Amino acid sequence: MVGLAPRRRPSRRGSMTDMPADLREQVIRLEDMFAVPADTLKKITTHFVSELHQGLTTEGGDIPMNPTWCMGFPTGYETGTYLALDMGGTNLRVCEIVLAQEKGEFDIIQSKYRMPEELKSGTGEELWGYIADCLQQFIEYHHEGEDVGRLPLGFTFSYPATQDYIDHGVLQRWTKGFDIEGVEGTDVVPPFEAALQDRDVPIKVAALTNDTTGTLIASAYTDPDMRIGCIFGTGCNAAYMEHCGEIGKLAHMKLGKDTPMIINCEWGAFDNKHAVLPRTQYDIIIDKESPRPGQQSYEKMIAGLYLGEIFRLVLLDLHTHQGVKIFEDQDVAKLKKPYTLDSSFLSAIEEDPFENLSETHELFQRTLSIDAKKPELELCRRLAELIGTRAARLTACGVAAICKKKSWTSCHVGADGSVFNKYPHFQQRQAQALREILDWDTLEDGKWKRKDPVQVMAAEDGSGVGAALIAALTLQRVHEGNLAGIRDEQALKEAAAANQKEVEELKRN
Repeated sequence: MVGLAPRRRPSRRGSMTDMPADLREQVIRLEDMFAVPADTLKKITTHFVSELHQGLTTEGGDIPMNPTWCMGFPTGYETGTYLALDMGGTNLRVCEIVLAQEKGEFDIIQSKYRMPEELKSGTGEELWGYIADCLQQFIEYHHEGEDVGRLPLGFTFSYPATQDYIDHGVLQRWTKGFDIEGVEGTDVVPPFEAALQDRDVPIKVAALTNDTTGTLIASAYTDPDMRIGCIFGTGCNAAYMEHCGEIGKLAHMKLGKDTPMIINCEWGAFDNKHAVLPRTQYDIIIDKESPRPGQQSYEKMIAGLYLGEIFRLVLLDLHTHQGVKIFEDQDVAKLKKPYTLDSSFLSAIEEDPFENLSETHELFQRTLSIDAKKPELELCRRLAELIGTRAARLTACGVAAICKKKSWTSCHVGADGSVFNKYPHFQQRQAQALREILDWDTLEDGKWKRKDPVQVMAAEDGSGVGAALIAALTLQRVHEGNLAGIRDEQALKEAAAANQKEVEELKRN
């Protein structure tokens, strides 16, 4: 009897030998256009380092380099009960996290609530009222009839905001489809806490943070080698621990040069002056037609929101290009619609394992109503690889720049986001670019022999556990008398005292 093993999916090596000359010529042109060789990566990284420095000065720069007032890493022995709130563009997530006495251990319960589209263009009062209602529902469901005291909350508010205090933040501008008048330029915490108070919801905002800072803290909770937190998803960002002596814009605070402070880079704004990034004609179109031209230049070349749009613009350009025959006699109406495609479309193309690209063919029919021929599909496959590879290689410049600025020769980087976690080959391409930028000599006979000194790895839950940990760290330093960057001192002192009482009870039990 013959044993039957699971059938392997056929490999897709890809061949362009049967591609018409006009398409083959365009592939060569696109390969040249989207290539980012090692010397270009190094040039970008050098400029990135200078922009990181500039953002910390009193004058500032394109990269905001916002101090977060998160002033230390967790030890892994933090304890207590905390709420975490993550206000995303699609969902609202509420978590209750109990940090256990065992090192790096925690328990979590969580609920998700849909963020109604009408709220995104409504009023601030409606927004904060809805969020307060969700928190009230969460507490009533999980703690019905209990006296929970006043629970400390870590609020993940992942929108560009400036913070002079960890428990407050001024919204710079809305993103993720929000356009609520009267909120930009104002402190978001007072109206939110007023909505909680109106409903007698027993919660105190202990820390306002963003997902990137939370990613760093959550990852550092279980990994002492963690130094940088990154998001590579719909948008992009990074956070790292700086010394206050390097932060010129905080010199007036006299915090002590070795005092630690996490910096939320908001590095999507890198190279807004277009000095080094190798922008193509398609990148320029995306920027010009975006809601904020001249801003977020780096993000527009690497973030998931834009990868599909770059792909769409290239194909549309080829279709209308004289002398190039692609999608002839096809209805390209859907292809003409901006932002029809996102990074998941490119992911699906790169994941197609079949030699005849049958899955890609079905994808084009299903999404764009285009019946593409095999040579056209081969071009699309190569184009997806080029756009995805360029994005991954450019992200390495930001990671390398922080390492160079801090003179870190080895560390761990915690990364989260849909592009990092789901886009095929993104992590390998990024790692290869880091090797090229930082000149690691770890090859022997053409084979990789040891671990990379800087490793980018999947992060822990930044908007949940990370936010709770930041709340815990804040209350801990308030209890110790460090009130730097604390606005509502009395309320946080009371919260810290209650938290300390809970911690002591846990130790006794």
